Amino acid sequence: MLNEIIRNIIRFMTLVLVQVLIIKNIELGRFINPFVYVLFIIVLPFETPKGLLLLSSFLLGITIDMFYDTSGMHAAACVLMAYVRPAILKLFSPRDGYEFGTQPTIQYLGIPWFLSYAGILIVLHHLVLFYMEVFRFHEFFSTFFRVIVSSIFTILLVVVSQYLFHRKKEQE
Repeated sequence: MLNEIIRNIIRFMTLVLVQVLIIKNIELGRFINPFVYVLFIIVLPFETPKGLLLLSSFLLGITIDMFYDTSGMHAAACVLMAYVRPAILKLFSPRDGYEFGTQPTIQYLGIPWFLSYAGILIVLHHLVLFYMEVFRFHEFFSTFFRVIVSSIFTILLVVVSQYLFHRKKEQE
């Protein structure tokens, strides 16, 4: 239990640092804004209590807001993402349910499941974030295009990080 808490704190700090020190400083064009830090919310264990999920998502979002100077937009997008996460997990739940002590990763549930689950959460996060940023419908289609392109890049980074850093636990 304590080991899992420490692992999640390290994941939190690592993803924030990667986001603000590396990804924020890479110029990918006007429409491409990947936000790999959402991986923290995506891979939290299935048993994470909803209150802790919402609180940690808020802290993640507000931390990113401090570096991006975005006045709570990332916090709002992260909290909404965390709020709908249990419903999305339930929607994609295997017949026997999820195994206790596992995380929603590609290694445990496969790429089709992970892409469906993470894709919905990432697109939702980006929709909220980018439309709050623009805050008008005058640029509806260009903002929607930005949501789609940024979501694709974020999903690609999330999937690559899954293969690089998440290992399946050995069967006992």
